[in-house]
Amino acid sequence: MPIQLTVVDAFTDKPFRGNPAAVCLLDEALDRTLMQSIALEMNLSETAFVLPDADGRWQLRWFTPEAEVQLCGHATLAAAHVLYEQGRVPANDVVLFQTASGVLTCVRHADGDIEMDFPAIPVTPTVAPMELFAALGVPLAYVGASESNYLVEVENEDILRSIQPDMRLLATLPKWGTIVTCRATAQDGLPDHDFVSRFFAPAKGVGEDPVTGSAHCSLAPYWSAKLGKTRLIGFQASRRGGIVHVEDRGTRVNLGGRAVTVLHGSFHF
Repeated sequence: MPIQLTVVDAFTDKPFRGNPAAVCLLDEALDRTLMQSIALEMNLSETAFVLPDADGRWQLRWFTPEAEVQLCGHATLAAAHVLYEQGRVPANDVVLFQTASGVLTCVRHADGDIEMDFPAIPVTPTVAPMELFAALGVPLAYVGASESNYLVEVENEDILRSIQPDMRLLATLPKWGTIVTCRATAQDGLPDHDFVSRFFAPAKGVGEDPVTGSAHCSLAPYWSAKLGKTRLIGFQASRRGGIVHVEDRGTRVNLGGRAVTVLHGSFHF
């Protein structure tokens, strides 16, 4: 049966920037094994599967090439973009996604930005395993942790950009993801931003993720507390790069950005 798919670059308004995600709009549910096979075939950091619900909501699941994940920001943005672009949701309506992390809402503003309402994922200070220091190979100014990720602050952007992590060692850590961040410095050609980050998740089949919405669920409260403001702009300093607008709302975080479609196709099997 054919399955329609769209590849979307998220957290950017230019093709070949931001973070690419595949979005499969389904007419009927697929079994988990098939969804995992499709995600492996696409070999992107995440593939999203969207299925209409009877109550006007949309079921949404996310898969890396290796595993299903509980939360993904850029693939949620991509899924909402596809629903709006294809007229499956009217332009001014709110998209309601039913997910493993609860109900996530998305709304598209007149300027083209899509704003997502996500759970905040605060980190607490932790004693880092020696393998984390060894894997990153740079001095660490702060180490915190959530249930799934480490959040590491380094002193400056030069250090952050210089990191060439030992992916094999990162994949053995108790937490499957590692966020590295620092305060922003002015960069020519980039819009103003407050903080910079990178994200690594080799344990889930993702070496360096280009732009990670879910990581900003931790970065937003972390930098909001440090910088004393609730609205911030983050830049993810991967090779592709991308901008994420965030608002810290206590137990929730608003994440905002744009997206652009780069490919339409279908699976046949």
